[in-house]
Amino acid sequence: MQFKDLGLDNRLLKNLNHYAFKKPTDIQKQAIPVAIAGKDLLASSKTGSGKTLAFVLPMLHKSLKSKAFSAKDPRGLILAPTRELAKQVYGELRAMLGGLTYDATLIVGGENFNDQVKALRRYPKFIVATPGRLADHLEHKSLFLDGLETLVLDEADRMLDLGFAPELRRINNAAKHRRRQTLMFSATLDHAEVNDIAAEMQDSPKRIAVGISNQEHQDITQKFYLCDHLDHKEAILERVLEESEYRQVIIFTATRDDTERLTAKLNEKKLKAIALSGNLNQTQRNTIMSQFERAVFKILVTTDVASRGLDIANVTHVINFDMPKHTEEYVHRVGRTGRAGNKGDAVSLVGPKDWDSFKRVEAYLHQDLAFSTLEGLEGKFKGLRPKKPVSRNGKVDYRNKNKQTAKKAPKKPVKRDKGFYQNVAVGDSVFIPKKKVAPKSDDE
Repeated sequence: MQFKDLGLDNRLLKNLNHYAFKKPTDIQKQAIPVAIAGKDLLASSKTGSGKTLAFVLPMLHKSLKSKAFSAKDPRGLILAPTRELAKQVYGELRAMLGGLTYDATLIVGGENFNDQVKALRRYPKFIVATPGRLADHLEHKSLFLDGLETLVLDEADRMLDLGFAPELRRINNAAKHRRRQTLMFSATLDHAEVNDIAAEMQDSPKRIAVGISNQEHQDITQKFYLCDHLDHKEAILERVLEESEYRQVIIFTATRDDTERLTAKLNEKKLKAIALSGNLNQTQRNTIMSQFERAVFKILVTTDVASRGLDIANVTHVINFDMPKHTEEYVHRVGRTGRAGNKGDAVSLVGPKDWDSFKRVEAYLHQDLAFSTLEGLEGKFKGLRPKKPVSRNGKVDYRNKNKQTAKKAPKKPVKRDKGFYQNVAVGDSVFIPKKKVAPKSDDE
C-alpha cells in the first residue's frame, strides 16, 4: 500500500515526498482511513511506529476538504505530555504544512506566557501544546476552543500518569462542538484511566491496536548486567562505552542529581556528555537538545523527561543506568534507539535497588531475561530472593504474605495491670514475666 491509496489530499502527498519512507506503517494504514471517515479513534502502537503522521495527516486532510467551524478558533489541537514530545510533534506538523496557507504554534510550559498570548492572537489554525499550559490560557481567556474540529491526545496514558486528568477535562469542556472529532493514542489500551476518559471525550470510538507495547523490538539488542553497588555500575558503564562503536548514546538515570554527577564523571573521561533534567527552563532544554541533535555532544544523560518524544536517528545505544520506576517507561526508553529501521543496542544495569523494577520489566515483556558479564567486572550480586509468606503453625498464611514475620514486626506497647507495660510484637501472645520490676520514679 502507498500513501496515495489512503485517499489523502494531493498537497499532503507532495509534502510526504520529503520523508525517507514512501509506504505507510501499520498504524498509519489502519488509523488514517478511520480518521478520514470522521470517526473517533482510540489507538495503540509500539514506540517508533510512525503514529504522529497517523493523526497529523487526517487532521490536515479534514481541514483541506471541509469548511472551518469558526474563523478565529483553531481547527486542530494536539496535546502531548512533555515539552520534548510536543516539540517533536510540532516539527512533524510544520513539515506537513509546507506549501499550505495554514499556520501553527507551539504552546508549552517554561516559555514566556505573554509571548504565547501574542502568538494566539494571530489565530493559528493548529496548536501543539502540553495540557497544563494550554489550560492556563483557557483560564486567562487568551484562547477559545468553541470551533475546534479535531482534538488529538498523544501519549494519553502518560498524560494521565502525570496527573493531567483535570486539565484534559477542562480542555474537553471548552471544545464541546458536537461535530468535534477526537483521536486518542496510548501505549496500551488496558490503561483503566485511558478508557475512563475515552468514555467521557469520545463517541463510539474505533479501537485499533497495532503490535503489542511489550512485544520484543526486532531491531534492538537488549543486554542486562548485574551490579553490586554504584562504583560497580560506573565501572561497567565505562567498559560498555569503551567497547561500543556508538554514534550517540542516551543514558537514563533515576534523579536529577544523578544526571549532573554522572555527566561530570563522563566529561572527566573526555566523553563529551551533557545533562538534561526537568528542573531546566525551556530555553535551556532547547539548547541542550539542539546540541545533542547536532552531535556537539555524543552522550545525553537524562531522567525519564526524554524517554518519549526524542526521534534522533543517530542514537545507537540506550543505557539504563537505573531501571525505571514505571514498567512501561522501559519500553519508551529503549525505543529511543532502533528507530526507522535502524539497529540499536539497549543496556540495563541492575543493582539491588533495581531488582524489583527489573522483575516487573521481565514480567511485562513475558521473557526470562538473561544476564551478561564483562571479564574482570563480574559481581557478587546475583539477585534477591522472592519474599516468602508468613508461616503460622507450619502453614502458609496467604492473607499476610506481604507482611513482615512476627519476629520483625514493629513493637507495640501493651498495657498490663497495675500500670506495668511490656513491648511485644504485633500478633504475638502476651508474655507474663515471672518477676515484675517496678518502674523507675521521676527522680531516677
